[in-house]
Amino acid sequence: MGDIRLHEEPPPVPGPGESVVRVTAVGLCGSDLHWYGEGGIGDAVLDGPLVVGHEIAGVIEGGPRHGQRVAVDPAIPCGGCAVCETGYGNLCPDVRFAGHGKLDGGLRERMTWPSELLHPLPDTLSDADGAMLEPLGVAVHTVDLGHVRLGAPVAVIGCGPIGLLVVQLARLTGASTVVAVDPLPHRRAAALRSGADHALAPEDAEPGFWAELEGMGVRTAFEVAGTDDAVRIALTAARPGGRVVLAGIPDEDRTAFPASLARRKGLTIALVRRMNLTYPRAIRLVESGKVDVSSLVTERFPLSRVADAFPAAVSRGGLKVLVEPSRT
Repeated sequence: MGDIRLHEEPPPVPGPGESVVRVTAVGLCGSDLHWYGEGGIGDAVLDGPLVVGHEIAGVIEGGPRHGQRVAVDPAIPCGGCAVCETGYGNLCPDVRFAGHGKLDGGLRERMTWPSELLHPLPDTLSDADGAMLEPLGVAVHTVDLGHVRLGAPVAVIGCGPIGLLVVQLARLTGASTVVAVDPLPHRRAAALRSGADHALAPEDAEPGFWAELEGMGVRTAFEVAGTDDAVRIALTAARPGGRVVLAGIPDEDRTAFPASLARRKGLTIALVRRMNLTYPRAIRLVESGKVDVSSLVTERFPLSRVADAFPAAVSRGGLKVLVEPSRT
């Protein structure tokens, strides 16, 4: 594991309905780190080299949209199955996803991609902003599943980039109080800058704190860390009849929690699968200034130093690590 290599490939040739994209920015996601550190995600295991990277921005080269800056939607649903036809392309059993399985992702200078999945970037958004639209889309989908009620308290357990975006969105959707939980001090500080009212270390997020929060706990708790401890904290934070949204990806493809804690509260538990048709909304949120994604990018590397970018992301010393293939 941890084997990152650069190599030369022939220029990509677009097929029907595709465009060539010169890649300008790629964010490293937690799922990329699973490929890097474990050689798989859940039951998907590497059986050969894979170009990872699904948080992608670039510029179209050739064709009628030549020169247009775009964000790349990394998911290609089949479009014809019963799941797709009901509007849940993110749950398509035959979806293909950039940097997953056998479909190469964005950590390269150029790639081909379906033209309909290339979303134009407004001039006010940078290339880095364009790459950050993918994690923002996941955060938007996560908050959608949380059914956040106007004037109700929420908790966000895990303050990596997606968790911090959930903090911003929870505040935007009218949560009365936003409580963030993370073991790393610099991420707790980032949560406060993102709009959280409280930022707690896990050891401080115990039942007594939540009992004092409006008497019952939060109406929605978002788990965005991928650990059993984070799930337990989310269940503890939720009030009876509340909702818990699990967005984190566990290392061993297993999640365990005290069943009695969830059952006695009658909690509703929802799980996040990527995003669903959120790019236009994400673009509008950033363009309008309602959501800040640029401050989450803390480290940048050229493609020639991609082998240094992954350990930097694993160390969690910052927030979002970005690779810029067009940078020398």
